[in-house]
Amino acid sequence: MVVFDRPKSLCDVPFHYCPGCTHGIIHRLVAEVIDELGIEGKTIGVAPVGCSVLAYNYFACDMVEAAHGRAPAVATGLKRSDPDNHIVFTYQGDGDLASIGTAETVHAAARNENITIIFVNNAIYGMTGGQMAPTSLPGQVTQTSPYGRDTSHCGFPVKVSEMLSQLDGAGYIERVAVNNVKNVRNAKKAIKKAFQNQIDKKGFSLVEVISTCPTNWGMTPDKALEWVEEKMIPYYPLGVYKDRDAEKKEEE
Repeated sequence: MVVFDRPKSLCDVPFHYCPGCTHGIIHRLVAEVIDELGIEGKTIGVAPVGCSVLAYNYFACDMVEAAHGRAPAVATGLKRSDPDNHIVFTYQGDGDLASIGTAETVHAAARNENITIIFVNNAIYGMTGGQMAPTSLPGQVTQTSPYGRDTSHCGFPVKVSEMLSQLDGAGYIERVAVNNVKNVRNAKKAIKKAFQNQIDKKGFSLVEVISTCPTNWGMTPDKALEWVEEKMIPYYPLGVYKDRDAEKKEEE
């Protein structure tokens, strides 16, 4: 009996990601959701610059490359070009989405663009060598903060889910993690809801996924998972930050 098989929407090729990186888990969850919803033939993914820059090698659907930070703008154009037949998602890291792409993200949410954003937050710039990111924790050691992030000099981390939840346009915002089995299952539910919202034309959905970066954190894979549990999740609490459907039901 087959207990598990590779999702059809995930290409049968080796990942380029570092050992212990949880991008692979998130890729699998996205591919499983695409399969289960039966939308592979109409799905378009947008991969900007960052560790996800080669995502087009892994998803068996149409993919478009975007300039650094501009994925929501590209996704907006793709979706508006054929809104009834395109299911569009972006796959972005924190250095991309929460730094150079902040404006695109905020305004796509404010306009309630009917797109799905998968936002991978590992609190560091991964591809470019481990520099401090907008999401790096206070006191976190990185290549550009060797003595730890000094909030008096560098400011505080950007909490994307909390920020976007304040926008009237945003339809669904949830933060999840993939550091253990329970959280992986919850992450898949959130990703599936975000895609289903787009199918149902409910507007902007973003799932923030707390992820690891063992290489640039200078940790073993198992220690990186522990760091997520002990450091990242307390600073970035998991949960639903905005759900317009749930709010409407409560009002009714």
